[in-house]
Amino acid sequence: MTLDELTEYMNEHGFQKYRAKQVYDWCHVKLVRSVDEMSNIPKDIKEFIRDDFVSLEVVERLVSSVDGTNKFVLRLSDGNVIESVFMPYNHGNSVCISSQAGCRMGCKFCASTLMGLERNLTASEMLDQIYVIEKTLGQRVSNIVVMGTGEPLDNYDNLLKFIRIITDENGLNISQRNITVSSCGLVPEIKRLANEHLTITFALSLHAATDERRRELMPIANKYSIDEVLDACKFYFNETGRRVTFEYSLVAGQNDTEEDAKLLGRLLKGFPCHVNLIPVNPIKEREYKKADRKSIEKFKVLLEKNAINVTIRRGMGKDIDAACGQLRKAYIEKENGEGGFR
Repeated sequence: MTLDELTEYMNEHGFQKYRAKQVYDWCHVKLVRSVDEMSNIPKDIKEFIRDDFVSLEVVERLVSSVDGTNKFVLRLSDGNVIESVFMPYNHGNSVCISSQAGCRMGCKFCASTLMGLERNLTASEMLDQIYVIEKTLGQRVSNIVVMGTGEPLDNYDNLLKFIRIITDENGLNISQRNITVSSCGLVPEIKRLANEHLTITFALSLHAATDERRRELMPIANKYSIDEVLDACKFYFNETGRRVTFEYSLVAGQNDTEEDAKLLGRLLKGFPCHVNLIPVNPIKEREYKKADRKSIEKFKVLLEKNAINVTIRRGMGKDIDAACGQLRKAYIEKENGEGGFR
């Protein structure tokens, strides 16, 4: 609940309004893991809210010996599991959170979609991924990317509530500018998000410069063409003034050629955007391979010749299966007796 909703809720049930602010502070500032930790809250209120208190359980945690990345498997109250990743950078700590348990988008190079979609996450479950990581590590999170398991815009209402609460000055008060939301390209929802006039960063998973190639990699391309998706991104920029990021996973022999770079350069030339080149993380269920460093660098140079701002994403947690969906899938298989962690 937002603070206003919690205040109304308390009032409707005969509790004093100021108790709402106290409870909200315990949940969203002190990040308690149990109502029993709320030392100034009367017992009758604790019992009243106990069943509605969300607290995710850490069931697996892997720590990279290479770069300090922490990957968490978290259990939801219904037994489903999700994953979240803590990444320490020089500019601040980032957490990549999941928006759904599983995913139905079917992108061919992504492990998140291999088991399909179980359900949407609530705003509380999205928030608590950050809270439990801060509490576990004792470190402040300054940047959030909604780029883990799931399609965020397929869970639109919960995503918006999550953003409102995580940026609330009465809570963790993380700046909207420090939040990135990624989508594979749900055109109506991109336009809807633009009309919210938030100051978050929107990232589109593009991954190809032609409809034919994109359809090979991403089933959503059968519904929305690149022209339709780019029109939605331009609408987003015009409404918010916020530069769009285009995520481009480089798959060896699929979308990493000189011709691909030239096509992408022509496609995006003149549009105020940023391209994030991502060396794809291979997954055992697919035959896709990571592009080599030389072809990635060449791809970057060709884009820059079109005055496009380009970066190559730094790989994090390579020794702990940090690609989206890998650890969650391994944990589920281990629980089901189908295998274990690599």
